[in-house]
Amino acid sequence: MARRGHGAIVTVSSSAARMPAPVGGAYAASKAGVEILTRYWATEFGPHGVRVNAVSPGPVRTEGTAAMLGDQMEALDRVNARGRAGDPREIAEIVMFLVGPASSYVNGATLFADGGEISALPG
Repeated sequence: MARRGHGAIVTVSSSAARMPAPVGGAYAASKAGVEILTRYWATEFGPHGVRVNAVSPGPVRTEGTAAMLGDQMEALDRVNARGRAGDPREIAEIVMFLVGPASSYVNGATLFADGGEISALPG
Protein backbone atom coordinates (compact mmCIF):
# COMPACT_ATOMS: atom_id res chain seq x y z
CA MET A 1 0.00 0.00 0.00
CA ALA A 2 2.76 2.44 0.90
CA ARG A 3 4.51 1.78 -2.42
CA ARG A 4 1.26 2.47 -4.29
CA GLY A 5 0.75 5.62 -2.25
CA HIS A 6 -2.73 4.81 -0.99
CA GLY A 7 -4.67 2.36 1.10
CA ALA A 8 -6.67 1.88 4.26
CA ILE A 9 -6.21 -0.55 7.12
CA VAL A 10 -8.81 -1.18 9.81
CA THR A 11 -7.76 -2.99 12.96
CA VAL A 12 -10.27 -4.49 15.40
CA SER A 13 -10.13 -3.58 19.06
CA SER A 14 -12.81 -4.11 21.70
CA SER A 15 -14.62 -2.15 24.38
CA ALA A 16 -12.73 -4.45 26.76
CA ALA A 17 -9.68 -2.24 26.15
CA ARG A 18 -11.43 0.54 28.10
CA MET A 19 -13.49 -1.33 30.67
CA PRO A 20 -11.83 -3.25 33.50
CA ALA A 21 -13.50 -6.51 34.45
CA PRO A 22 -12.75 -9.28 36.95
CA VAL A 23 -11.63 -11.57 34.11
CA GLY A 24 -10.09 -11.12 30.69
CA GLY A 25 -7.11 -8.95 31.54
CA ALA A 26 -4.87 -10.46 28.87
CA TYR A 27 -7.57 -10.00 26.21
CA ALA A 28 -8.18 -6.39 27.28
CA ALA A 29 -4.45 -5.64 27.24
CA SER A 30 -4.11 -7.11 23.75
CA LYS A 31 -6.95 -4.91 22.47
CA ALA A 32 -5.45 -1.82 24.12
CA GLY A 33 -2.24 -2.74 22.29
CA VAL A 34 -4.18 -2.85 19.01
CA GLU A 35 -5.34 0.72 19.61
CA ILE A 36 -1.86 2.13 20.25
CA LEU A 37 -0.44 0.15 17.31
CA THR A 38 -3.16 1.68 15.14
CA ARG A 39 -2.03 5.18 16.11
CA TYR A 40 1.63 4.35 15.54
CA TRP A 41 0.92 2.87 12.11
CA ALA A 42 -1.21 5.91 11.22
CA THR A 43 1.77 8.12 11.99
CA GLU A 44 4.22 5.83 10.20
CA PHE A 45 2.22 5.14 7.05
CA GLY A 46 0.07 8.29 6.80
CA PRO A 47 2.76 10.24 4.92
CA HIS A 48 2.73 7.41 2.34
CA GLY A 49 -1.01 7.73 1.73
CA VAL A 50 -2.07 4.82 3.93
CA ARG A 51 -4.72 5.46 6.56
CA VAL A 52 -4.91 3.21 9.63
CA ASN A 53 -7.94 3.25 11.93
CA ALA A 54 -9.55 0.93 14.44
CA VAL A 55 -13.09 -0.13 15.17
CA SER A 56 -13.82 -0.94 18.81
CA PRO A 57 -17.02 -2.96 19.14
CA GLY A 58 -18.89 -3.52 22.34
CA PRO A 59 -20.89 -6.71 22.82
CA VAL A 60 -21.85 -8.27 19.49
CA ARG A 61 -24.07 -11.31 18.97
CA THR A 62 -21.81 -13.86 17.30
CA GLU A 63 -21.39 -17.61 17.49
CA GLY A 64 -18.21 -17.07 19.50
CA THR A 65 -19.99 -14.83 21.99
CA ALA A 66 -22.80 -17.37 22.32
CA ALA A 67 -20.30 -20.18 22.92
CA MET A 68 -18.55 -18.13 25.60
CA LEU A 69 -21.67 -16.87 27.41
CA GLY A 70 -24.05 -19.79 26.93
CA ASP A 71 -27.33 -19.16 28.73
CA GLN A 72 -26.13 -15.73 29.86
CA MET A 73 -26.33 -14.39 26.30
CA GLU A 74 -29.38 -12.24 27.13
CA ALA A 75 -27.20 -10.21 29.52
CA LEU A 76 -25.63 -8.59 26.45
CA ASP A 77 -28.83 -6.62 25.95
CA ARG A 78 -28.42 -4.86 29.29
CA VAL A 79 -24.87 -3.51 29.05
CA ASN A 80 -25.27 -0.42 26.88
CA ALA A 81 -27.43 2.62 26.31
CA ARG A 82 -29.05 1.08 23.21
CA GLY A 83 -30.46 -1.82 25.22
CA ARG A 84 -29.25 -4.47 22.81
CA ALA A 85 -26.09 -6.14 21.60
CA GLY A 86 -24.67 -5.26 18.23
CA ASP A 87 -25.08 -7.23 15.05
CA PRO A 88 -21.96 -8.27 13.10
CA ARG A 89 -23.32 -6.46 10.02
CA GLU A 90 -23.33 -3.18 11.93
CA ILE A 91 -19.63 -3.57 12.67
CA ALA A 92 -18.94 -4.52 9.04
CA GLU A 93 -20.67 -1.33 7.87
CA ILE A 94 -18.38 0.74 10.09
CA VAL A 95 -15.35 -1.03 8.63
CA MET A 96 -16.65 -0.27 5.13
CA PHE A 97 -16.97 3.40 6.09
CA LEU A 98 -13.41 3.48 7.44
CA VAL A 99 -11.93 2.02 4.24
CA GLY A 100 -14.08 4.12 1.93
CA PRO A 101 -13.74 7.62 0.49
CA ALA A 102 -16.13 9.21 3.01
CA SER A 103 -13.45 8.79 5.68
CA SER A 104 -10.51 9.96 3.57
CA TYR A 105 -9.40 12.44 6.25
CA VAL A 106 -9.75 10.00 9.16
CA ASN A 107 -6.42 8.53 10.26
CA GLY A 108 -5.28 7.13 13.60
CA ALA A 109 -8.79 7.07 15.05
CA THR A 110 -10.58 4.44 17.07
CA LEU A 111 -14.29 4.42 16.29
CA PHE A 112 -16.29 3.12 19.24
CA ALA A 113 -19.19 0.96 18.09
CA ASP A 114 -20.45 -0.07 21.49
CA GLY A 115 -24.07 1.06 21.56
CA GLY A 116 -23.17 3.58 24.25
CA GLU A 117 -21.65 0.97 26.56
CA ILE A 118 -19.43 3.54 28.27
CA SER A 119 -22.44 5.85 28.70
CA ALA A 120 -24.43 3.10 30.40
CA LEU A 121 -21.87 2.52 33.16
CA PRO A 122 -23.24 3.30 36.63
CA GLY A 123 -21.88 6.28 38.55
